[in-house]
Amino acid sequence: MKNKLNIKLIISAVLCAVLMTGCFQSDNVSEPKTTVVPEFTAETEIIEGRKNIYLIVKNLTSSYWNVVVDGVRDAGKELDCNIYSSGSTSELQWELQASLVDKAIAEGADAIILAPNDSVMLAPKVSEVYSSGVPIILVDTVVNTEDYTICYMTDNLRAGQDAAKEMINRLRESGISEEQEAYVAIQVGGISSQTINERLAGFCQYWTKNAPEKWKIIDEVKFNEGDADYAVVCAEQLLDKYTNINGVFGTNNGSTVGFARVIKDRERKDIAVVGFDYSDEMKELILDKDYNASTMLQKQYSMGQYAVQSALDALDGKKSDIKFVDTGVVTVNSSTISDSEIQEILSHN
Repeated sequence: MKNKLNIKLIISAVLCAVLMTGCFQSDNVSEPKTTVVPEFTAETEIIEGRKNIYLIVKNLTSSYWNVVVDGVRDAGKELDCNIYSSGSTSELQWELQASLVDKAIAEGADAIILAPNDSVMLAPKVSEVYSSGVPIILVDTVVNTEDYTICYMTDNLRAGQDAAKEMINRLRESGISEEQEAYVAIQVGGISSQTINERLAGFCQYWTKNAPEKWKIIDEVKFNEGDADYAVVCAEQLLDKYTNINGVFGTNNGSTVGFARVIKDRERKDIAVVGFDYSDEMKELILDKDYNASTMLQKQYSMGQYAVQSALDALDGKKSDIKFVDTGVVTVNSSTISDSEIQEILSHN
């Protein structure tokens, strides 16, 4: 019963973060003070007379977002439009993203594709652009308004449930019985992202309904706020403090990479790793049969491609009542990595 109570408290904290962004602040990292708005980079040949589509991502240094850029760029080439891209370097930099939106408009953007860092704080800016008549397409993360053209993303609540199901399977396959105690540690990215909160809530919901009573989620959840280096520190702190950890769960690419690096460096082959996205670090663990690793593979390349098509459709006056499209997620582990569907998705990573 204590385990289920703790999970309910975790979910409550998550919902508080979603509904009252600003009331909770992680003391792990401080918001980067960026005053210079980065330039947009031309991702395609720029041809006068074509539509100009501007992409703004969450993290310019992330392998996950590089794939999104690839999808948007390839779609731009195929659909004959000009593509520009820029973004922030931290998931705390929502103000920088807002400035990039303004910059895109000033430079003559016909449409904007945005991966919002903050679902609450960026909602007014998204509404402003949408109300001005400029199509604004969201990828990966939605904002707290209906004033956007369309959003392409993973159904993150369900993805979190899938991750919990996979963690239970991983622990069982490692030989832990239902009568043994088992402990899972969690690390998340930015708490101001609705995407992250839904994944964590989905994980906890599935866990409390399906995990054996003696298998517990550690109460202390680490927040790295999208800082890749600090994600490693968070992983180290968890493994140092809780010496009986059997599994770790990362809610996003950065958190998962942080866990994967520490697990590999310490050769902790006894710990199951479940996370999101297909980084080099997770690839190494999954392909090494001595480790116990799985990842929830999103289709971010497709998100980028669909977003460009929707931007052009909107500019052509085509209207749709659909606001949200689930692009899907698949589970990648040593048993499934050779599946044709997964290989097709990975061909873009």
